[in-house]
Amino acid sequence: MYDVHIGLIAAILFISTTLALEIGFRAGLGRKGSATEESKSQVNATQSSLLGILALLLAFTFSLSLQRFDTRSDAVVDEANAIGTAYLRAQLLPAPLRKDVQALLRDYLDLRVQGSSMSMVHDEYASQMTQAAADHTALWGYARRSAEMEPNPVTTGLFVQSLNELIDSFGRRDAAVSRHVPEVVLLLLYGTFLTSCVIIGYACGIGGRRPSLVTYSMVALIVALVFVILDLDRPRRGLIEVSQKSLLDLQAAIRAESGAIAPPPKGASR
Repeated sequence: MYDVHIGLIAAILFISTTLALEIGFRAGLGRKGSATEESKSQVNATQSSLLGILALLLAFTFSLSLQRFDTRSDAVVDEANAIGTAYLRAQLLPAPLRKDVQALLRDYLDLRVQGSSMSMVHDEYASQMTQAAADHTALWGYARRSAEMEPNPVTTGLFVQSLNELIDSFGRRDAAVSRHVPEVVLLLLYGTFLTSCVIIGYACGIGGRRPSLVTYSMVALIVALVFVILDLDRPRRGLIEVSQKSLLDLQAAIRAESGAIAPPPKGASR
C-alpha cells in the first residue's frame, strides 16, 4: 500500500466502514422482531469486546509507526554528525588530498540532502544510492592514498574512523527509511474495524434505532487516527515528514566555511 495515496486510503476506509454500519443496521433491523434480551446482551458484549480489540490494535500500530518515525529522525541526526566529523578530520589529511576530500564530502552532503525529499519509488532514488556508494568508494580510496603518502597512524586513523562511521550511518538511515509497519498488521486492523462497524450497526438495528451521530463521529476519529499512522509510516510523503534540519544546518555551515554556493532545489531555475 506504500504506492497508494494516503488520502485515497482514508476515503476508502471511511466509505467502507460507513457501508459496514449500514449493512449491519439493516441485518439487525430484520432480526428485531425475533431478538430476545439475552441475544441483545450477547451482541452488546461482543460489540464491547471487538471495540476493545480495535483499541488495542490501534495503540499497537500507532506505537510501531511512531517508533519508526523516531528512529528515522535519530538516523538523520547521526548521519549529519558523521558527515560533519569526517569533514573536520579531512583537514588532518596531507595537503594534496585535503581539498579534494572536502569537496567530495560537500558533494556527498548535497546528495544526501536531495535524497531526503525523494520518494523511494522514484527511479532517481536508485541512482542516488548508486552515487552514494560510488562516493564511499572514492572516499575510501583517498584514505588509502593518505596512508601511503603519510603513514601516520594518528591522523589517518582518525579520518578512517570517521569515514567508517559515515558509511555505517548511511546504512542505518537507509534501513530506517525502508522499515515500515507490516501490511498484514494494517490489514488486520482494517478487518477488525469493519467487523466492529458491522456489529455496532447490528446492535443498533435490533434495538430499533439508527446509528447516531456519535457513532459516525467515532468512525471519523478512528479513520483520522489511521491516516496519522500511515502518514508517520511514510517518511518521504504526506503531511508528517522527518525533519532534515541537522543536514540542512550542516550544509549551510560547510558552504559558508568553504565559500561555496549551495545547489538550487530540484526543479528550480538556474
